[in-house]
Amino acid sequence: AVGPAGVLGLAGVLGLAGAQPAGPPPLLLDTGRTVPSGGDAQSHGRDLDCWEVRKHNSSEWCRFIRSNPDCRLDGGFLNYLEGVFCTFPPRLLPLAVTLYALWLLYLFIILGVTAEKFFCPNLSAISTNLKLSHNVAGVFSLTSPLHGVTFLAFGNGAPDVFSAVVAFSNPRTAGLAIGAVFGAGVFVTTVVAGGIALVKPFTAASRPFLRDVIFYMLAVFLTFLVLYFGRITLGEALGYLGLYIFYVLTVVLCTWIHRWQRGDGPGPPGAWEPEMPTDAEEPESSGTNSGDYGEEYRPLLPSREPSLRILTTALSPLDCRKWRRKPWYWRLFKVLKVPVELVLLLTVPVVDPDKDDLNWKRPLNCLHIITSPVLCILTLKSGTYGLYQIQGVFPVWGLVTLVGSVLAIIIFITTSNEEPPKYHCVFAFLGFLASAMWINAAATELVNILRTLGIIFQLSNTVLGLTLLAWGNSIGDTFSDLTMARQGYPRMAFSACFGGIIFNILVGVGLGCLLQMTSSQLVVKLEPDSLLVWVLAGALGLSLVFSFVWVPAQCFQLGKAYGICLILYYLAFLCVALLTEFRVIRLSA
Repeated sequence: AVGPAGVLGLAGVLGLAGAQPAGPPPLLLDTGRTVPSGGDAQSHGRDLDCWEVRKHNSSEWCRFIRSNPDCRLDGGFLNYLEGVFCTFPPRLLPLAVTLYALWLLYLFIILGVTAEKFFCPNLSAISTNLKLSHNVAGVFSLTSPLHGVTFLAFGNGAPDVFSAVVAFSNPRTAGLAIGAVFGAGVFVTTVVAGGIALVKPFTAASRPFLRDVIFYMLAVFLTFLVLYFGRITLGEALGYLGLYIFYVLTVVLCTWIHRWQRGDGPGPPGAWEPEMPTDAEEPESSGTNSGDYGEEYRPLLPSREPSLRILTTALSPLDCRKWRRKPWYWRLFKVLKVPVELVLLLTVPVVDPDKDDLNWKRPLNCLHIITSPVLCILTLKSGTYGLYQIQGVFPVWGLVTLVGSVLAIIIFITTSNEEPPKYHCVFAFLGFLASAMWINAAATELVNILRTLGIIFQLSNTVLGLTLLAWGNSIGDTFSDLTMARQGYPRMAFSACFGGIIFNILVGVGLGCLLQMTSSQLVVKLEPDSLLVWVLAGALGLSLVFSFVWVPAQCFQLGKAYGICLILYYLAFLCVALLTEFRVIRLSA
């Protein structure tokens, strides 16, 4: 499976996991706080707990943050803790929290735009180049074929998986990953699945549904055992990834058996379902700009455009004709996305197999030869490697820029504007790597700012993960699945609810813990000391059991009663989770 292997190799290159400290491993609590193991826990725990900052006098906040090792944020370009407790005076703390909340929302926008318009298209181009998208399986088929459970799942789940990997790489923020993985699972399998049943009652596909629910329950049970025993070994981490590979093979085998029983053979994908655009009104392809018109707007005779015009047109993220037709709220959201799209267009190449020229823009692609490697080296380990000076004189990013400039000049001289070169597929791999670096950088900032908000409001990382991080990562899937259901494809949307999140939990937890291990420490401690983690795991398992019993009992006929029950279940779960977090519900001593 190229998808999981690509994630593993890429994450290893990115170096997302920090090295484990020497000595006894820390005990990881669900709040993301660590205490030393041994007799010094009580005597030094208060000095090492960053949660205690709000209990000190406001004049001591800054000194406490700067002198406390537990308050260090691993990775990232901004130090949010020093910003809120040192830069802003105490009376402006509400202003700082408001700015952080707005920046948090914008980080979700960055993740969504990068995954949708740059990461997924390049993955699709890679799968097409590897002869997977048409020979093995079709796009969006009801049986979730190889393309859907590897490349499509990787593209849709990239923000979730990168957030989980980044959170697991630091023991203090692992609670975010646990809360986000379980919280998103509860949200998608209840609110999204229930919303689909409310919008469009339908008959579910029996075999894909049972297969996906059984595999998901197995993944949840495996995670429950890991939390119960308080550790995850190398074999168990590899077991997560192996279980996903087994799931992929099962999907492919079921697809072939189903088509063989119908007598269709492997056949083209078009016989299943028409391809669904993500936009209900008008599809917007990756890298869309004002120069990409429909067939009726193309000139009859080809004309040669100058390179400067091609560059300016390719860098325009706005379509003036579409801008005039759209409502005001779409324009407002587009204005927020324009800066992100412009920076991404400058740094991430996109190969589009659906276009005649494969989205070949010679001046822009030559510019990408310079900007993409510079981006990768400056975002790797938050710029640690990029700013390193060779022999103390010449920076690494300068060397990368020099080599990229030479290659860009050679490519510009040896190619033309009208026809892409034979090696154009290499730009898909370069765009895949550059967009992955953008997602990793945004996910790192996201995890750091969520930890900061947890320290400010004295909330555990688990509750932040199951609410803000889970909602933010699931909002895109929610809108796309509900739109798909409204347009008459509820079975497809319902299958995505259970099939897509299998990738998130198996690869997110397995890869995140695997990267935290070192050659000398092959065991990762995961010891939840709060009732909230068990409430979260139990709620997810109970929701899956409910669907596993209800759906077959209704002969796979899903109506509004099923949707209402799921949504009420999620509201009840959210109330119990919040009451547990604020110690209203707690275990007796």
